[in-house]
Amino acid sequence: MTNKFIAGGCSFTFGHELSDDQEGKVPSKKTWSALLADQMATGKNEYVCTAYPGSGNSGIARRVFNAVANNKDVECVVVMWSFLSRYDWAMSRHRALEDTRWVTISPWDTDIGSEEAHQNLSGSDTQQQQWITRQNLFRETGVKDFAESIYKRGANQYHETYLSWKSIIWLQNILEKKNIPYMFTLADNSLFYDEFKQHKDQDPFMKALHSEIDISKWFFFGDRCMGFNQWALLNDYPRGTTHPLDQAHADAVQLMLPTFNKLIGEKQ
Repeated sequence: MTNKFIAGGCSFTFGHELSDDQEGKVPSKKTWSALLADQMATGKNEYVCTAYPGSGNSGIARRVFNAVANNKDVECVVVMWSFLSRYDWAMSRHRALEDTRWVTISPWDTDIGSEEAHQNLSGSDTQQQQWITRQNLFRETGVKDFAESIYKRGANQYHETYLSWKSIIWLQNILEKKNIPYMFTLADNSLFYDEFKQHKDQDPFMKALHSEIDISKWFFFGDRCMGFNQWALLNDYPRGTTHPLDQAHADAVQLMLPTFNKLIGEKQ
């Protein structure tokens, strides 16, 4: 039986706009996580990508947990955590929702955010069509009205940081309990920072919550917890409409390998 190499994340892990992107229908084999899977010494692992485009951190943790819980012989887990402002919600059942139940909600799903979405996706006919399809589905299922309410009345950075960190700690503790080697990284340091201010410094509760995150199991792309997308922008890597392309992923893996080998590769 092959060992499972499980990857979690959003579109940066799924592989939108990479050279083997099939209009977002299947995960790419050119992403940082797929390339790391290729580096495993055994060569007998099965790459299981749980990443979902547009996913927030609660959804990332849920999908990785589901894969870990329903797969035997899990070799390791790698996760690229995403932006704070996305919510994962269990809705009333509908055949078109993820597993008939789950939905990821982002600011782009609101009337105010739709203009930003249109501008950001204007360079990609495929992504624009996917977004239109999503909007139609959300109107049909009632998610659109729900999203408007969340972002109008309840969404705020403090709560989103709390939800993200709680999800990270939850998954971290499950993996440690199961003795599954793992490495976490991130797309953007807004997970930990608001400009130059650290989220953990807001109050004693946030400080205590942050202290539960095992930073020794993380890879960062630079100072102040720099994320993959920020690093790719800073170093002028070629981009599609909204994502770094193949070379950024390939070079990111070379940077990750020493940490990956220390946390995972050398344990095999």
